[in-house]
Amino acid sequence: MFKNKTLLITGGTGSFGNVVLEKFLNTDIKEIRIFSRDEKKQDDMRRNYQNDKIKYYIGDVRDISSIRNAMHNVDFIFHAAALKQVPSCEFFPIEAVKTNIIGTDNVLTASIEAGVRKVICLSTDKAAYPVNAMGISKALMEKTFIAKSRTVSSERTLICGTRYGNVMASRGSVIPLFIEQIKTGQPITVTDPKMTRFIMSLDDAVDLVLYAFENAETGDIMVQKSPSCYIGDLAQALKELFKVDNDVKVIGTRHGEKKYEVLLTKEEAAKAIDRGDFYRIPADNRDLNYEKYLEQGSPKITLTDEYNSNNTKILTVGEIKERLLSLNEIREEIQNWEAK
Repeated sequence: MFKNKTLLITGGTGSFGNVVLEKFLNTDIKEIRIFSRDEKKQDDMRRNYQNDKIKYYIGDVRDISSIRNAMHNVDFIFHAAALKQVPSCEFFPIEAVKTNIIGTDNVLTASIEAGVRKVICLSTDKAAYPVNAMGISKALMEKTFIAKSRTVSSERTLICGTRYGNVMASRGSVIPLFIEQIKTGQPITVTDPKMTRFIMSLDDAVDLVLYAFENAETGDIMVQKSPSCYIGDLAQALKELFKVDNDVKVIGTRHGEKKYEVLLTKEEAAKAIDRGDFYRIPADNRDLNYEKYLEQGSPKITLTDEYNSNNTKILTVGEIKERLLSLNEIREEIQNWEAK
C-alpha cells in the first residue's frame, strides 16, 4: 500500500517514528520524511539507520512555513508531533495549545494545500472526558481534525485519527522510570497502586495507525481495544522480572492525573461501530444548520457504558510480565542487569 509512496512523520524522532521506520524501511516504500525540531535526535537516527530512503527535515509544527517546506510530493502523513507529558502541560498549558491544537491545524492546512492523500492524527485516551491540559488540548486536536475533514473532499485529502492508551516503554513513560529506580536501588515511586491504565506496545500503536490508514473514513477516530493493569501490579511485575525487592513508595497522584482512563465515552459508545479488535467512531457530519440542533436534534443518547481502563480486561501480574517480556528493550535491560 506504500509502494513508491512518500510518507511524512511529524514528531518522527520519537518512539513511534522509530518503530515506523523499522517496519517500513525494508519495504518498497519510496521515501520516509522525518519532521521534527530536534536536530540531535535526527542525527542519532541518521547514524543509526544510514538509509537513503530516510530524509530529515528540521522544523516545528507551530511554524506552518517549515511544514510547507517538507510537504512537496508527500502522499501520506502520520501526525505524531505533540506535547505529551501531563505535568509539563499542566504548568505550561498555552504551549500545549500551540503544539497540539494550532500545530495540528497547521499540518492539516499545509496537507490540503499540497494535495496529500491521507493524514492520520495520533490522539490519546486522555482526550476522552479530559481533566488535564494535555488531554484538553488533545480533545481539541480531535475536534480540529474532524472539523478540517469537512472542508475538503476525502478523495483529495482524507483526514482521520487514532486514539490509544499508554504505550509500554515509550519515552517519558512510567516503565523506564521504574527500571531506572530498580537499577539504582531507589524505591519505586507509585502514584496510586489501584490506578489503572490501558497498556499497549509500540507495535500495537503502529498497527492501529495502519488499520486507520486502510479502513477509516474521513473524520473517523479509530480506537483499538486494549487490556489494562493496576500501576501497583506493574511495579510488582518489574520487581519479579529483575528479581529485586525495592521498596514501593506511594507518592499520590500528580498534577492532572485520573484514577482511570477512558478510550470511548458514553456518548461515543452510543454511535461507535464495533470492528472486532477496534472501534470506529464516525464523525458527526451534520452542517451548521441551526434548526437541526434546536428543533430536529439527533437520536437520544443511549445508556451505553463508556469503555475505560476499569471495565476492560485487567491483566494479572503474570500477564503483565508476559507482555513486558515481549518487548526487546525490556529483555535487553534484564539481560544487562543479570550480566552484572
